[in-house]
Amino acid sequence: MENVEVVTVKAIEATPSTFQDYGQVIEPSPDTQGFGPYDAQLDLSQGIPRFYIIHFENCPLKFSDITHHASVTQCLGSIGGNVWYIGVAKPSIVDSNEIKDDSGKTVVKSRSGHFYVPPTIEDVQVFKVSGPKFLKLNRGTWHVGPLFTSEAMDFCILELTNTNVVDRTTHNFKKQNGIAFLVVE
Repeated sequence: MENVEVVTVKAIEATPSTFQDYGQVIEPSPDTQGFGPYDAQLDLSQGIPRFYIIHFENCPLKFSDITHHASVTQCLGSIGGNVWYIGVAKPSIVDSNEIKDDSGKTVVKSRSGHFYVPPTIEDVQVFKVSGPKFLKLNRGTWHVGPLFTSEAMDFCILELTNTNVVDRTTHNFKKQNGIAFLVVE
């Protein structure tokens, strides 16, 4: 078995201000409130939207893979408002005109054809989501989760019908960096 360094990441509460670099925190609003900046600002223009409930089991507070979707925003939230966690890193999609940049960063071409800079260990942040909140992930936000301490939880997810088939790019920190993450509070 290969040696893997475990990096602990302290979870912080997901609020509109702490999560703004990765997406939006969507919280309950009055029934009379019209559409505005506190609603999920979605981009589902690249296909047919899919809204579904998924049952997850055994999603402990550790991870080594992180994924992004280059063509869509994505929403998720727990049914019942139970506490859960999500690991994220800022979007790092690179415009094809920027590839010849001499910044020294490694640019990778994904299986789906877009270019990106792999996330670094220092880029990873973990958020705790408490109560009746949904998260909207910006297009290209690296993410892993939901993660939770209970045996099982149900989640609502909004993405495209083929997001996980044609628009899924994963970085494996264990394979690429010899790292696995452990979430702590």
